[in-house]
Amino acid sequence: MEWQTFLRYLGVMAGVTYLIRAVPFVLSRGKITNPFWKSFFDYIPYAVLGAMTFPAILYSTDGVLSAVAGMMAAMILAYWKKGLLTVAAGACIVDFLIQLFV
Repeated sequence: MEWQTFLRYLGVMAGVTYLIRAVPFVLSRGKITNPFWKSFFDYIPYAVLGAMTFPAILYSTDGVLSAVAGMMAAMILAYWKKGLLTVAAGACIVDFLIQLFV
């Protein structure tokens, strides 16, 4: 790739990133008081994180069956309010055992 093409791509990416972050501040001049918009903006990070994480969970192992079993183990441990290390270790152990025996 030529240096000038690289600089153009870099400039476009920087501009898009800046606009995505700057436009909401420009459009909203005061504090948001509408309950719908407040809850909408509160839940966006969780929705994006889930959308990025879920496909990675299913395709991170050799088989979808072991990935689903590990995910279910993680969900159960998280429901029981276990710590992050316990949830991650439990999911890995279940995934390993499923792959070992299947």
